[in-house]
Amino acid sequence: MEQTFLMIKPDGVQRGLIGDIVSRLERKGLQLTAAKFMRLDRKLAEAHYAEHAGRPYYDPLIAFITSGPVFAMVWRGDGVIALTRALIGKTDALQAAPGTIRSDYAVHTNFNLIHGSDSAENAEREIKLYFTQEELVDYEHTIQRWI
Repeated sequence: MEQTFLMIKPDGVQRGLIGDIVSRLERKGLQLTAAKFMRLDRKLAEAHYAEHAGRPYYDPLIAFITSGPVFAMVWRGDGVIALTRALIGKTDALQAAPGTIRSDYAVHTNFNLIHGSDSAENAEREIKLYFTQEELVDYEHTIQRWI
């Protein structure tokens, strides 16, 4: 079964949206296997956003993601990467489909509430940045047979 990394960014935490976002993912039938409320230091933020280094928005991106606490998570499910990307919506809130997290809650591209891995390779890399193997909880998600 596929897994992915999601992170509620500082704007989502500050706006009190952790519960609403987690609830949407749970209601979809996805399985939460790890979660951590934390504050990123610059080193972790730079590792997370390494692919954007050198771009004009890189420094503001690092400043934003380190500006407050985040809620890092690992979710598991069939096609979970594509599914969570669809639930999250496009980066630009104005282009996000109605009913997506970003359409419903985000106002600006710079404050778009949540990060989601865009590929299996990035999911694996990001999960390893934030969680040890021991922190990933493997358990039977009994509703899987009903989904």
